[in-house]
Amino acid sequence: MKQVLQNRKTGKAAVMDVPVPALQRGRILVRSVASLISAGTERVAVETARKSLVQEARERPDLVRAVIDKARTEGLRSTWSSVREKLAASQALGYSAAGIVIEVGEEVTGFTVGDRVACAGVGYASHAEVLSVPQNLCVRLPEKVDFEAGAFGTLGAIALQGVRLAEPTLGESVVVIGLGLVGQLAAQLLTANGCRVFGIDLDPSRVDLARRVGVDAGGTPDSEIKDAVVNWTRGRGADAVLIATATESNQPVDLAGEISRLKGRVIVVGSAGLEIPRQSYYTRELSLQLSMSYGPGRYDANYEERGHDYPFGYVRWTESRNIAAFLELLGQQRISVGPLISHRFEIDDAERAYQLIAGDVDEPHLGVLLRYDPDRPLARNVEIFETPKLGKQAGSVNVGVIGAGNYVRAMLLPHFKSEGANLVSIATASGVTAVDAAKKFGFAQAVSGADEIIRNPDINLLVIGTHNDLHAGLATQALEFGKHVFVEKPLALNYDELDEVIGAAAVSEGRLMVGFNRRFSPLAIKAKEFFAGRRAPLSILYRVNAGRVSPTDWTQDPQEGGGRIIGEVCHFVDLMQFWTGSVPVSVFAQSISANRVDVTSEDSVFITLRFADGSNGCIAYLAEGDKALAKERVEIFGDGKIFVLDDFRGASAYHDGREVKTRAGAQDKGQAAQVRAVCEVVLKGLPAPIDLESLAATTHATFAIRESLRTGQPMGVELPS
Repeated sequence: MKQVLQNRKTGKAAVMDVPVPALQRGRILVRSVASLISAGTERVAVETARKSLVQEARERPDLVRAVIDKARTEGLRSTWSSVREKLAASQALGYSAAGIVIEVGEEVTGFTVGDRVACAGVGYASHAEVLSVPQNLCVRLPEKVDFEAGAFGTLGAIALQGVRLAEPTLGESVVVIGLGLVGQLAAQLLTANGCRVFGIDLDPSRVDLARRVGVDAGGTPDSEIKDAVVNWTRGRGADAVLIATATESNQPVDLAGEISRLKGRVIVVGSAGLEIPRQSYYTRELSLQLSMSYGPGRYDANYEERGHDYPFGYVRWTESRNIAAFLELLGQQRISVGPLISHRFEIDDAERAYQLIAGDVDEPHLGVLLRYDPDRPLARNVEIFETPKLGKQAGSVNVGVIGAGNYVRAMLLPHFKSEGANLVSIATASGVTAVDAAKKFGFAQAVSGADEIIRNPDINLLVIGTHNDLHAGLATQALEFGKHVFVEKPLALNYDELDEVIGAAAVSEGRLMVGFNRRFSPLAIKAKEFFAGRRAPLSILYRVNAGRVSPTDWTQDPQEGGGRIIGEVCHFVDLMQFWTGSVPVSVFAQSISANRVDVTSEDSVFITLRFADGSNGCIAYLAEGDKALAKERVEIFGDGKIFVLDDFRGASAYHDGREVKTRAGAQDKGQAAQVRAVCEVVLKGLPAPIDLESLAATTHATFAIRESLRTGQPMGVELPS
């Protein structure tokens, strides 16, 4: 399918072929008919991407600090690789569209195939032939609203939210500063609400347009504009001022203070400088409020991504309800968007549209629409490079990848490429990251869905790097097809998933491998060798300075991520199994009790494990520390010896009263060695490097840790039969 993507390095927008997005739980697939380019917001995105790294660094010191912190803890090479990865990534443009529902995902209610809908959201309602949109960001179009008008839904909601915050009453005098799309829509909404409206813009033609669609008066922000507003308000000043500009200048906020009445309201809907002039705001006792985009629900992952709506009786107006209200006003013809449309382009010609809004073409513009043919056949797969016909007996590792997040691109694909694996196909939920990864690493094609990879007879190794809730199901399917599987941790999120995937692996021709890379680290192997032939159990202290993750992050969602105990602590349980050569038989865990909404108590936990050989392990997994401290430190005691491992960069061995230090140089957590081992399994028919009993025991242990935290009691670890 066609989609408009922006190159982060150059800022250039181009129409690219990408796979159709996969249908996901809680999502709707929409065949686009029209989408609206937000000339203000998207122009800023283009301009920002065109800036040099030095310019961006000056404007975003917070990002510079983040890069410096990462370099301190992970090294320059890894940090520079991450920065380059982000710069090379394509960025989807657009956030307001309309089209026809073609598929409805699980857990979606209120929509059926064939519905005409308006769609919202950055990363969802993009300029693309097919959209994957969460249900709370979709609204049905009223019968009398066509797709072009429906494509204004998101911009209309932004304007409406600003108007709501201004709390206008019938007959009040309101000034709108900035008459771009949002300002024009806000002015019409205020007029429909029975207000007198005065519009101000640097462009006289936009003032004229606003007057043609119902604004009472207007002007440009020259030396006479203050007197004009004072006269228009009969000497009182504006009851409310809406700032709908897209500028860094402080002029709109200054002007708003000078034209407001005593106790007036100033609402910033767009962007403007926010250095508040004390004199005008103090002497008039003005209120200043920033409007948060479409309305309640914005930036709340539970609302936008997971479909958790707010109770109607307590939150009357949400993002979705604002869009619906705006569309109803369109259907009642109380507002009109037709006069605001200055240009229409077919999706194939979208580059010209972006040249227009970026100022490369000197031509006045306002509402710029992209149009789509909903009946045009879609190419679901994108051929990237030609590749010879492959086969399961070709004596090579033929890789298919499902999911291409940061870890897969940074830590797995470079190593598979270095090992000489044939990269055949890659699929991701959005399709955009699939094309990026395919071009960077040399995949033959990017495809739309997991089934196309699982059923491809040319692929003998499936790499799964999706969100955690899909790991077990995809691995089970692939094993049933006889493929080798390498799945990122965790292996499963519950007992049923685990039993199913272990059962499939036990009878499959393929091997099941899980991304527990630390046991492949040279220093981890050195530690195991140091205690070779031991005659007594080990005692292991494992401290992890994990860092805080937002409670709303997908990894914390019980359904999607499973939480950090299951998703991350499994690493350290597996490594202890590797060192002890024994499975865990019982656990006991206690977490902090934060009583704060921004802190997940289970993210800071002490865990004690007992292993079948009598060894003990203690994992201190702590999220409330400072990133200046290295992430991981391990101390292993046993047989009169001690081995200390510092963040996989260095180690110290203590024996017979002597200390022997080892410096590894660059941090090595074993990713390269693990990929090499996976490839050897496929090439040589070797057993999997971690047996099924150990894989199951690690996952069972994480389930037991969660249960111990819930009950406050020690828990036995259920061992596979």
